[in-house]
Amino acid sequence: MSLKVKLGVSNRHIHLSQQDMETLFGAGYQLHKVKELGQPGEFASDEKIDLVTEKATMKGIRVIGPVRKQTQVELAVTDARVLGLNPPVRESGDLNDSSGAKIVGPKGEIVLKEGIIIAARHLHLDLETAGKYGLKDQDIVKISIPGERAMTFDNVLVRAKATYAPEFHIDTDEANACMAQNDQEVEIIILK
Repeated sequence: MSLKVKLGVSNRHIHLSQQDMETLFGAGYQLHKVKELGQPGEFASDEKIDLVTEKATMKGIRVIGPVRKQTQVELAVTDARVLGLNPPVRESGDLNDSSGAKIVGPKGEIVLKEGIIIAARHLHLDLETAGKYGLKDQDIVKISIPGERAMTFDNVLVRAKATYAPEFHIDTDEANACMAQNDQEVEIIILK
């Protein structure tokens, strides 16, 4: 039984806590939605921040909504190297002992002690789809991406939750390596 899902290519971005958002954009500030993303309730906002390290400044990093309990920056390896950072590859939300930097917004700035990661490639699945294919949260699968520079990605973390929509997430470095496109169909290789 073959399981195919769409691909979501994730550019560098930031998720903000309410407190950090208000420091960066002003008291009571609310994000302005530009477009819906593949996961229900998530959206790209109009707001952007600058990420500052001793080595470089990366301007215009998009804020992804809604707000979260903890601020988190997700970079590709190329971005991290430009900034002189060496963040760990982690599952979203696993921020202990990760990299930090200064974040500058239009109304203020914060110094993030930790919270910068390279997101582990992952597969979002709703519980019904996961169950149908014998998968559960935290399983590991492979994903095959077709095309002229076809590639199979190992060590893909399954993220299964009732509110998720089936979608495979990789960053821009990974997508560029195999010339992958947003929303193209990819195939899951189940290892069980």
